[in-house]
Amino acid sequence: MQVLMVTSEWPTPKHPEWVPFIVQQVRYLRKTGVNIKVFHFRGQKNPINYMKAWFEFHLRYDFDKFDLIHAQFGQAGLVALPCPIPLVVTYWGSDIHGIVAPNGHYTLIGRVLQQVSRFVAQRATEVIVVSGHLADFLPVRGSIHVIPHGVDLTLFRPIPRFEARQRLGLPMDKRLILFAANPRNPVKRYPLAQRAVELLPDSLNAVLLALSGVPHERVPLYMNACDVLLLTSRHEGSPTVVKEALACNLPVVSVDVGDVRERIGNVEGCVVCEDDAPQTIARALEHVLRNYSRVNGREAVADLDEQKVAERIIEVYRAAIGASRTHGISTE
Repeated sequence: MQVLMVTSEWPTPKHPEWVPFIVQQVRYLRKTGVNIKVFHFRGQKNPINYMKAWFEFHLRYDFDKFDLIHAQFGQAGLVALPCPIPLVVTYWGSDIHGIVAPNGHYTLIGRVLQQVSRFVAQRATEVIVVSGHLADFLPVRGSIHVIPHGVDLTLFRPIPRFEARQRLGLPMDKRLILFAANPRNPVKRYPLAQRAVELLPDSLNAVLLALSGVPHERVPLYMNACDVLLLTSRHEGSPTVVKEALACNLPVVSVDVGDVRERIGNVEGCVVCEDDAPQTIARALEHVLRNYSRVNGREAVADLDEQKVAERIIEVYRAAIGASRTHGISTE
């Protein structure tokens, strides 16, 4: 199978840690035998960048040599239109929910992004969303497939906390609360996490550890070194860090966003907060830190092994090719 993938996010030499979930997905799809060519560009919320990417994409490739195009993010799908071969689009969350400004409000350009995503969805052969609630926002002509992002269970696995802290040079006498996101990203609401941790009793000796710019292969060390993962996002699709934390048996405290409740709601030692008040989050953190060291999270993500997810995506590819042939579009 020959697949041309287009994405508006991809690692750069300066930021090799960007979008590891897409890089990982490509790697596992290739392991299954799919031949993937990746076209990536930086949109940066600039229409001119999208126009340049559109011309480059359509001039560079002979689409007849591919079975289908797979766009990562709704806005990337815009570059593929009009599409003479089957088009599969994966929506990750921000392309549907919009963009959050530093003041915490959704931006006008984020509203435009939402409309672009809906426009592309109506023209896609098949649509993938990483969380079921995202499907409610999309009008589609074909099927919507709910396929959460997978987890590399060989990379994200439990190791002794002492060993992880020793390798990272982290203190042994602190309760470490992991904030696994860029603190400058308004969607993640780092100030809310800070306020919640400040409300914890001094006796817990808790410290908030922000994780940004860390190579993906080192993230499991931090997850095994910490006592709990804290997620305070304004919105999410299907947050990868939650599933990776579960794979390491790390307890999770999260606000109710994306598919978090589905992921951790039945895992003893994890808490979905009923609201996003700092006091509520602090109570949940204190409960977990006082009562749980590790959880049985790995069992909860066994079905999200990246290899299994890759196989499900290939099924969508086959459905897209079959649908196009049914409607008389040549994919040969």
